[in-house]
Amino acid sequence: MTAVSSTETKIKKKRAPKPFTNSLIAGVILGIVLFAVYFFTGDGLGASGGANRIAIWLAKIIAPGWVNSTPYLIKYGGGAKKPLDSFIVMLDIGVLLGGFLSAWFFGRFGKTTIKGPHITFSARWIIAFFGGTLAGFGARMARGCTSGQGLNGAATLSVGSWAFLLAFFAGGYILAYFVRRLWF
Repeated sequence: MTAVSSTETKIKKKRAPKPFTNSLIAGVILGIVLFAVYFFTGDGLGASGGANRIAIWLAKIIAPGWVNSTPYLIKYGGGAKKPLDSFIVMLDIGVLLGGFLSAWFFGRFGKTTIKGPHITFSARWIIAFFGGTLAGFGARMARGCTSGQGLNGAATLSVGSWAFLLAFFAGGYILAYFVRRLWF
């Protein structure tokens, strides 16, 4: 037997990540999930509604007077209403837990920052934070996030949702033109 150095024993073997699912198969699975959610709940998928209700729940703990005096917040959690009493909150929690379990199962669980060669890690995080904040605000203004508008609205042939999708992709392509130098 050969002696093993202490640094070698500290290095754990990381299993190779499993390949990504084919996008067409994933799309069919997503369509089946969307149908099942409509069938069992009578409602569609979405993330911003659950995040909104969680934020209102936290606001109700910190500043209940503000929640009970703001018309927008009253309909979700004012008075005796409980903001977390909605299937969409449980759906968001399930998506979060499912994401962690999937990452672990497929060997992709870890901490990493994906960035281009011309941007620092801190700048990437700042841009991601402000972009996420802007997207969350836009989701509330549009009365739904990309999941709600894109999946549910497109599936029900909503003209407003199709207009949202076209504007969303057009905006993404236009923004990509201006930030491409950070990635290549």
